[in-house]
Amino acid sequence: MNQTINKSALFNGSCFALITTGLSFSIRAGILSELGTEFNLTGEQLGYINSMWFFGFPISMILGGLFYHSVGPKNIMKLAFVAHTLGVLLTIFAGGYVGLLISMLCIGLGTGCTEAACNPMIADMYSGDKMNKMLNRFHMWFPGGIVMGALISKIMTQFDLGWQAQMGVIMIPAITYFILFYGKTFPEPKDEEATSLSSNLKAMVSPLYIFLLVCMALTAISEFGPGQWVGVVLGSSGADPMIILALTAGLVTVLRFFAGPVVSSLGQTGVLLGGAIFTALGIYLFSVVEGPIAYVAAVIYGLGYAYFWPVMVGAVAQRVPLSSALGMSVIGAIGMFSSGFFQPIIGNWIDEATVTNTAAGLEGTALELATGQDTLEKMMIFPIILIVLFTILFFWQKGKQPAASAAH
Repeated sequence: MNQTINKSALFNGSCFALITTGLSFSIRAGILSELGTEFNLTGEQLGYINSMWFFGFPISMILGGLFYHSVGPKNIMKLAFVAHTLGVLLTIFAGGYVGLLISMLCIGLGTGCTEAACNPMIADMYSGDKMNKMLNRFHMWFPGGIVMGALISKIMTQFDLGWQAQMGVIMIPAITYFILFYGKTFPEPKDEEATSLSSNLKAMVSPLYIFLLVCMALTAISEFGPGQWVGVVLGSSGADPMIILALTAGLVTVLRFFAGPVVSSLGQTGVLLGGAIFTALGIYLFSVVEGPIAYVAAVIYGLGYAYFWPVMVGAVAQRVPLSSALGMSVIGAIGMFSSGFFQPIIGNWIDEATVTNTAAGLEGTALELATGQDTLEKMMIFPIILIVLFTILFFWQKGKQPAASAAH
């Protein structure tokens, strides 16, 4: 492949695009309570607003994956920038509930375009061990962006800078990736597709792939549920919610950098089962502790979910290789759809707990604390089910060696 491409600029642009995704996740979490107050929204309505980000993401990711070769990554990233810009502006100038729904959908569409374009683009720029290293370093920047956003949101809130200004910060990395991509030559695919679409679909109706889809739905909400509602459910725990979000995301960033030796030592199924146990323990501790001990719970929780997303995608790549890139895109989309589906349910749990605890005579900080802890107790159901499912997967796949490489 004789192409003159600026790999450094394209890779750095991809990282800034993923930072944009991370910022949109944590800043949205940081301003959620303010949005509820500003527009007099219920917890369930806030949940639907959250869900738009999670629904937009998989829609554009699947479409981008299907049309990647015909449209090209450059055009997909142009759409990403337009969607991110529209989403931020529509949020800042939103007049109410419907406007916020539309704005969050736009941001979700932009983030999905980023995943659809940048993953295969990086794979086409590098090969072998270099490709694996660069893909891992690319994916570090989602939790890395969450850390940045959490700290930015906390600092801006302390200085009484409004939620509109916080949303505007998201445009800084967005404009940066637009500049880095502007005028650049993007790589062409290295090889033809190794399998046909019919082969992909046939592999995707296998029992193992369907089982992994169910697991992905629960790993995603176990990761994104507590994090997206951190300000609401932990705001009165005595610990700073945005510091907790930054702590867990920062830990995940470091852990993912060193994922190779961990997965090699414990295996995919061992890592997933151990992760489910630590995630359940972390959420349980969140539901019963107060004050600085909540930071210990955050570390345990981060240890739990750190490898969920990349190892689930890797399990598809290596254990259902004929599903190819489409299979990996779909399992990622299922994770986001699941997260979107459960957001209003979690919001409703908060509403119900508020009513119950108010009827019990609680008010003020005591009411908020009890409501948050009751909600977290219900969130434990997700990793508890995963412990059962990953135990089944562990014995199901015991002794079976994953394929050396995925079909692309």
